[in-house]
Amino acid sequence: MTLTLPQWFDLHTHFRQGPAMASYVQSHLDMGCAGALAMPNTQPPVSHISGAARADGWSIESYSAELRQAGAAAFEQLIVPLYLTRQTTAAMIHEGSASGLLRACKYYPPHGTTNAEYGLPMDDLIGGEVLRAMEECGIVLCIHGEQHGLSGSDYIDSHQNAETRFYTERMPRLLAAHPRLRIVCEHITTRTAAEFVAAAPEHVGATITPQHLLYTLGHLIQGLKYHLYCLPVVKFQDDRAALRQAVTTAGQTKFFAGTDSAPHTTKATACGCAAGCFTGGCAPQLYAMAFEEAGTDLATEQGRASFERFLCLNGPRFYGFPASKRQFQMVKKPSQSAILETPAGPITPLPLGLGLEMTWSLAGPL
Repeated sequence: MTLTLPQWFDLHTHFRQGPAMASYVQSHLDMGCAGALAMPNTQPPVSHISGAARADGWSIESYSAELRQAGAAAFEQLIVPLYLTRQTTAAMIHEGSASGLLRACKYYPPHGTTNAEYGLPMDDLIGGEVLRAMEECGIVLCIHGEQHGLSGSDYIDSHQNAETRFYTERMPRLLAAHPRLRIVCEHITTRTAAEFVAAAPEHVGATITPQHLLYTLGHLIQGLKYHLYCLPVVKFQDDRAALRQAVTTAGQTKFFAGTDSAPHTTKATACGCAAGCFTGGCAPQLYAMAFEEAGTDLATEQGRASFERFLCLNGPRFYGFPASKRQFQMVKKPSQSAILETPAGPITPLPLGLGLEMTWSLAGPL
């Protein structure tokens, strides 16, 4: 079986910085990716709109230029969000919107993930001038939806976790205060988040990663498979079932691909495990496997259309740019991923870290 699809857009991924950027970008181009939303949690963060990089932060303009030099000029679309910090102002939002450089802003809960120490609590943003300016200008708010500063027992247990608390306690207040704000709930992991997005207005969407559609907390802790450790962590079977239902529902328009692919040369460190699964080069294959595990027959027109909608069409529609006219192919046959050698060191892709043989192969861009 061969699937011929429009080239797809990864609307949440990490290309980092430095000499390995070109390797990370190329791994996306190699898997038929036509464009990307590149996360701004660099060191220092992407915290300004225009001009040269400064000691306290990249600008969208300067980081985008670095990415294009590293090969991202081949993308049809490249979106770099502005990292929301305490230095972000409404004037910056209006400036960025008028210039065309600013298309999205990224919310990180303080210390909630890699390089998130510049973030601020959502309570400090709700009702404020920055979100009102984003609402006025039509700028997308990309949300890492977890409540910060929780104790271990509150962070995750059998009844609630940092994500469910965020979507029951913070998100309703955010929508009430900013009813026209365009929001992408990124890398959602729970039934609570999936049901919230499904019931929300059409200008609220969500990305879902391959790992959260394929795996559960049991897979992570059985043998401590640290290559599966990401933030938010994978959750329970009921949560995975809800995510699978969300992406495979006929005609759905709210859920789309965002891998959160995050390269780390060292996963297990002296102070804990680095958060992030690297799925460069293999994300479409993993997504196809997830759809099949959810019961979708990709050999049928209905199944192929469901997969194409999630992978290739919904994201561009939400962000307001056309789907790609270029194509790529996937073939139903076993494949193996390989270590990605980069100037920064070797990167282990998720399937290799888990000893997984993929059931789909890339036939390459057309």
